[in-house]
Order: sequence, then C-alpha cells, then structure tokens
Amino acid sequence: QVQLVESGGGLVQAGGSLRLSCAASGITFTIYTMGWYRQAPGKQRELVASIIRSGSTNYADSVKGRFTISRDNAKNTVYLQMNSLKPEDRAVYYCNASLDWGGDYWGQGNQVTVST
Repeated sequence: QVQLVESGGGLVQAGGSLRLSCAASGITFTIYTMGWYRQAPGKQRELVASIIRSGSTNYADSVKGRFTISRDNAKNTVYLQMNSLKPEDRAVYYCNASLDWGGDYWGQGNQVTVST
C-alpha cells in the first residue's frame, strides 16, 4: 500500500518560513519524481516544485528563489523549504510521487496559511 504522509504546514506571518515534509512508503522512492503542488481556494492545482531521481529540480516562476525542494533517499522523504512567504502562497499543499510510465500518488494535503 502506497502512502505519502505530509507534515509541517500551518500558519505563518508574511516573510516567514515553513518546511513541509513528505514521507513515502510502499514505493521504490529513489526512482520516482517527487513534486509539491498547491491548490488555493477557487483555483486549479498547480505545480510548485519537482525533483527527479538525479536530483535535478524544477520550480514554478512564482516561487523561484524563495522555495527549495530536496529529497533524502535514505529516509524516503521529500522536503519543501519555503522562505519569504507571501499571502498569495496560501493554499493546500500536496505531495506527489510519479513515474513517466505509470504510477501517480498523492498525499493528503497540508494547509499553509500566510497572514499579513
């Protein structure tokens, strides 16, 4: 059974930082592309950042320079370090594990709220 268990969300003031974690089980973690998505109220889910098995990363333009995605293959965990948070970063953040040839799994979602 595949599980992606997220933690680390919450309430922070604008300009503050949070770190999200996503612990995976039931998959061969090292071969999966791991990603963080978010969905704000009334908006579609969007990709925030992703990291492939080699460690190469990709970021949405809106978070470049502020967010950092990383993975610890020994712990089967992916992280999203979020700095300089803005009110527009408020959303439910989802962890995703995917393979090009199939396999697409989601975490339960984690609320991030940024106050002014």
